[in-house]
Amino acid sequence: MRMLLLLAALLVPLPALAQAPATAPQSRPDGRRGETDALLDALQKADTEMAAAILESKLRESWLRAGAPVAALLLNKGTRNLREDADEEALDDFDAALVIDPEYMEAYNRRATARATLGDYRGALADISEVLKREPRHFGALQTLSRIAEARGDATGALRAWEKVIELAPRLPGAAERLKTLRLKAQGEES
Repeated sequence: MRMLLLLAALLVPLPALAQAPATAPQSRPDGRRGETDALLDALQKADTEMAAAILESKLRESWLRAGAPVAALLLNKGTRNLREDADEEALDDFDAALVIDPEYMEAYNRRATARATLGDYRGALADISEVLKREPRHFGALQTLSRIAEARGDATGALRAWEKVIELAPRLPGAAERLKTLRLKAQGEES
């Protein structure tokens, strides 16, 4: 059954993933739904890039803490490996984190980043699908989705995903500039 879900996720086109619903899932096993909802609401209403950056950091920390402690340690190790360009080792760490905690949304998100860095876009898209299934408002997954679409030459898909990021977090640092750039690329694609 899991393999069928994975295959179905791979068949979803990029724009469909970018149009994930803006509502949160009904339940969340880690008990952090209230904190996440409050932070996401505040991020959407942030009036400065500085405020948005602080809220973004708090959200990422909350998502990191949502996993089993050993899985979170592996996630931190994998993130360090990504920063040090040890992408294969990072991927191994994220895989191990998901073996320990198969519902750990942030492990899927970071594995998507590692897979995209390695050029495994199909695998990255499958992981993004898992993230968005658990939290449709995960702006980090949508940012990765936008970058994957852009790397694949799909400026319209990249724009759609980024518009969703802007809807969720309009004041993220650099978000408005990227939106302008993607609009220009998408217009060029349509010409």
